[in-house]
Amino acid sequence: MNILLDTLAILLIAVTFAPSLPSAHWLVRVWEFPRLQIFSLMLGVFVARAYMEGFALFTSPLLAFLYIALLGCAIYQVFWIIPYTPLVPREVKKCKTPDKNKQISILSSNVYMPNNEFQKLLQHIDDTDPDIVVTLESNKKWQEALAPLNSSHPYQKHCPLENLYGMNLFSKYPLESAELQYLVEDDVPSFKVTFTKLGQLVTVYFIHPKPPSPTENESAKPRDIELDVVGHTVSDYTTPVIVTGDLNDVAWSPTTRKFRKTSGLLDPRIGRGFYNTFHAHYPLVKWPLDHIFHSSDFELVEIKKLADIGSDHYPLLTRLQLK
Repeated sequence: MNILLDTLAILLIAVTFAPSLPSAHWLVRVWEFPRLQIFSLMLGVFVARAYMEGFALFTSPLLAFLYIALLGCAIYQVFWIIPYTPLVPREVKKCKTPDKNKQISILSSNVYMPNNEFQKLLQHIDDTDPDIVVTLESNKKWQEALAPLNSSHPYQKHCPLENLYGMNLFSKYPLESAELQYLVEDDVPSFKVTFTKLGQLVTVYFIHPKPPSPTENESAKPRDIELDVVGHTVSDYTTPVIVTGDLNDVAWSPTTRKFRKTSGLLDPRIGRGFYNTFHAHYPLVKWPLDHIFHSSDFELVEIKKLADIGSDHYPLLTRLQLK
């Protein structure tokens, strides 16, 4: 048992430093995702090994070095995830005087293309009445299933695909422009839409880059480049802007942190919580893959993860209010 615990401690230390390697391969970058799980395992291994040694871990220099390193790595993992807990100040202020006339609400949902539980999403839309609905991993089947929105959300943009990267957009607001873009990869679309709210032009980017994985892109580079392109583009905006979608990246990764710094956009989850939208069905595999970032023109009215719709993602609902 001691050998098993020590081996596990070494492996946990190794995967802590793996994302720092100069590689974009998925085997390296995947360890950016489960930082909370790695932290929990580290604490479990430390306590178990201390118990096995009668809480005298530091009597052996080699053992002491290993478990001091393990504790140091645990603290390092906390450094990445703690901004998404109530232990730090909130980056986006809560709106103290909500006014529906000033609000913009967006429901973003990765519906999981093979999923046929359309009514669950329609029920969420009926219950929450968002101004804009965007479905990701959305094909023609999903576009047709959401036809009940044609009357309530008549302003639309569609790019249904059978490759898990289709998008369907439904809006209550008349769209002044609705651009279909392929920012990096020819089979990965994104939308850029503009509309007017309270006399101000609001721009929203809906994106869904491929993840680094053995079944998608072996390298994280295309995803990282897409986030970098959008970040640099919106950094020049002087009007209200929102970026949302399934980024296939966790909120605390270096890539997303760089995006926030480059774009100058704010993350309403900072100081509030993880809002883990993935995976909807595996209790031990939870992390925030669906995001919303916005300019300082907004305050937060509400952000919440909605109930299961049969997808591997939970829908994310956000209400923002123009200042």
